[in-house]
Amino acid sequence: MPFDTALKIEARWFTHVMLNPSSTAMIRSLFINKEALEKGANRPAVPDQTVRKLGVLGAGMMGAGIAYVAANAGIEVVLIDAAQEAADRGKAHAEGILAKGMKRGKVSAEKMAEVLGRITATTDYAALEGADLIVEAVFEDPKVKAGVTAQAEAVIPETAIFATNTSTLPISDLAKASARPGQFIGIHFFSPVDKMMLVEIIRGKETGDIAVAKALDFVRQIRKTPIVVNDARFFYANRCIIPYINEGIRMVAEGVAPALVENAARLVGMPLGPLQLVDETSIDLGVKIAKATRAAMGDAYPDGAVDAVLFALADQGRLGRKSNSGFYAYDDKGTRLGLWAGLAEAYPVADAQPELTEVQHRLLFAQVLEAVRALEDGVLTDIREGDVGAILGWGFAPWSGGPFSWLDILGAERAVTICDQLTETYGARFTTPALLREMAAKGETFYGRFAGAPAKAA
Repeated sequence: MPFDTALKIEARWFTHVMLNPSSTAMIRSLFINKEALEKGANRPAVPDQTVRKLGVLGAGMMGAGIAYVAANAGIEVVLIDAAQEAADRGKAHAEGILAKGMKRGKVSAEKMAEVLGRITATTDYAALEGADLIVEAVFEDPKVKAGVTAQAEAVIPETAIFATNTSTLPISDLAKASARPGQFIGIHFFSPVDKMMLVEIIRGKETGDIAVAKALDFVRQIRKTPIVVNDARFFYANRCIIPYINEGIRMVAEGVAPALVENAARLVGMPLGPLQLVDETSIDLGVKIAKATRAAMGDAYPDGAVDAVLFALADQGRLGRKSNSGFYAYDDKGTRLGLWAGLAEAYPVADAQPELTEVQHRLLFAQVLEAVRALEDGVLTDIREGDVGAILGWGFAPWSGGPFSWLDILGAERAVTICDQLTETYGARFTTPALLREMAAKGETFYGRFAGAPAKAA
């Protein structure tokens, strides 16, 4: 088309983007807030805590990934496992990542040798002598974690910080195995460690400021983005993502077409539908989390309908991508072929299907309401961390700027109306948090009320 016409079209679209509240929300969360957190916006005022020697306990997928990113950032790493063969496999994981980089021309042979030279793979805890930070990444078993904590603390300096990479176990409970609970903290990495940018730092009841600063300085060294949250079941990220997964599974049990559930999620900006996500993270992990949660909550446990679906798949050996079978079907090479035909037989699709928007509201509000409750409960202390953590941690619709930004775009009054409708139709899990209802009554926004500073819901 003529150049002058093209300029007019471009100007109109530029204006449209600039005036769209999504633009403001994305710039604020993905540039301003993200950069502020990476620069230590909520770092305690203590001296520099740069990590010089890191000990990693457990050379499985997570431990190996942590060892690689630390060594790649110039930190000396001791990678420990119960068997030398396992420790060596953990180091080989780093070698594999570097080898891929060499093939792409991004890593030189010298760089590869330098990084691998920083990793010592061993079974000997004595090699931890002089380490100033330990990251434990062994099995999600409190007894196993307690054992390696005692072994490491017998060797490391009294000033060293001990971190656990647990994704579900309360930090304050695990800290009971430590002789120095003030120096015990949670550092929750996301998988795969080398690709995921978010690191969730969890402050236990007795965790001191130096431990928090150490964790933050370490995350900055490895060039990732930290958020700091207080200890509670599932912390922040898993607290929000589990309800998203559960809502998708619950809809399948109700007779909502699985394809509608998955496509509704993608169309609203989620990188993975809830069914694909549980396949990727593994169905048996979901079963394990469900059993532990039910044991802790007793009669208050709300997700029995979800368990009926999840447990049935696990009983059939359909464990997700790792078994090439789950909510989706896969070929022998692990390529996803489409939704498993057996779902329709086990959970027949109802004749009447909900509107796309209703499905999307269920999936989004399952997440954002937990974010608001985390703020109310004091798990989150800064809404910037809530927004940045949601986008980087589990891919919450990036166009929205995060759960708090999305609620601000939607408006608290409109959000309360939707919550009340969902509660009436689907139950108490969509009950409007008191904070959100109060903000609606006052005509407030999250960023207006909390102004991007450390927040107190009360």
